[in-house]
Amino acid sequence: MKKITYKTPIVEMQGDEMTRILWDGIKELLLEPYVKLNTEFYDLGLENRERTADKVTSDAAEAIKRFGVGVKCATITPNAQRVEEYKLSEMWLSPNGTIRAALDGTVFRAPIMVKGITPYIPTWTKPITIARHAYGDVYKNAELSVGAGGECELSVRYADGRTERKPIYKFGEHGGVIQGVHNKDDSIASFARSCFNYALDTAQDVWFGAKDTISKTYDHRFKDIFAEVYEREYKPRFDEKGIKYEYSLIDDSVARVVRSNGGFIWALKNYDGDVMSDMVATAYGSLAMMTSVLVSPDGKYEYEAAHGTVTRHYYRHLKGEETSTNPIATIFAWTGALARRGKTENNAALVDFAERLERACIATVERGIMTGDLACIFKRDGVTARTVTSREFLKAINATLQEI
Repeated sequence: MKKITYKTPIVEMQGDEMTRILWDGIKELLLEPYVKLNTEFYDLGLENRERTADKVTSDAAEAIKRFGVGVKCATITPNAQRVEEYKLSEMWLSPNGTIRAALDGTVFRAPIMVKGITPYIPTWTKPITIARHAYGDVYKNAELSVGAGGECELSVRYADGRTERKPIYKFGEHGGVIQGVHNKDDSIASFARSCFNYALDTAQDVWFGAKDTISKTYDHRFKDIFAEVYEREYKPRFDEKGIKYEYSLIDDSVARVVRSNGGFIWALKNYDGDVMSDMVATAYGSLAMMTSVLVSPDGKYEYEAAHGTVTRHYYRHLKGEETSTNPIATIFAWTGALARRGKTENNAALVDFAERLERACIATVERGIMTGDLACIFKRDGVTARTVTSREFLKAINATLQEI
């Protein structure tokens, strides 16, 4: 069978632990027999990040800027225990954070829906895509513990010497805590553009929620910038596509989401997105069944699985034990990248292959063949869940792929 080809390389970023093992199996069994992969390869495994003083991560980010499409394996973000385990010279930053900052991108996460794995909220019949503004707020805050009698104020000093001050609180006989958070107009605008571009690409409405009635300057700034960018740059294209943008207060937004059928992009500030992405993933059934794509304001795409490196399974693998590790989200990272490259090159064969491979993954599970994490939550009339090893599951998907 003639392999499908494409012209422009996809940036391939290898990762760590069990997902690294799955990565090679996916390429061997599901991709290379059908597609002549053309990739620019970067090893983001922790050992190579240590060898290159993490330069490999920034190099990979620059490559995504050049080629426009990347696919990334899950990677370790080291903590103190990992520094000791891997004998690291320092606690290297999260590769995801480095790449996200380099691309000024927004992360979109959506569930992979399968018959037999029913969301805990039964009205959710279509995926909800979480768009998290991964900059600022409490993740780049300054905070202090304040003793009794402390007086706190905001102070802004400008280059021309002006200073603006605003009281926060005067503590009495009991102390407390304070924190300062910030955001940037250009980052908020980039977040809005990424959301609106992704909505046009996927033909979905955008819902954005914040608390501007309480946070009359900070949250209101998000609301205003979203509205300005939408009206000035996107509304005609949204109207033409038959999709819409809506703003509501975050508490109203949560209530609407719970009552909805899904099928939209839910744009959220950093902390809200952090919390709600895990809630949505759990409600749909499994974090191992969540896609993740980083989209820059100028249309660069980086695909990966939403989960981590599955450390527990990796230690079992090192002992020579078979594992039943779910590869679906990682497969969908590859199919997302291949489909995106196919769209940029008008390569219908590549897009069709990516879509067929996704259908093969879903159909295999719906037939009752799956990894252990899904078997414990799968319920479908007339179908009995059968747990298989990771490699057996990849082979079963390949068999299904050849049928459809």
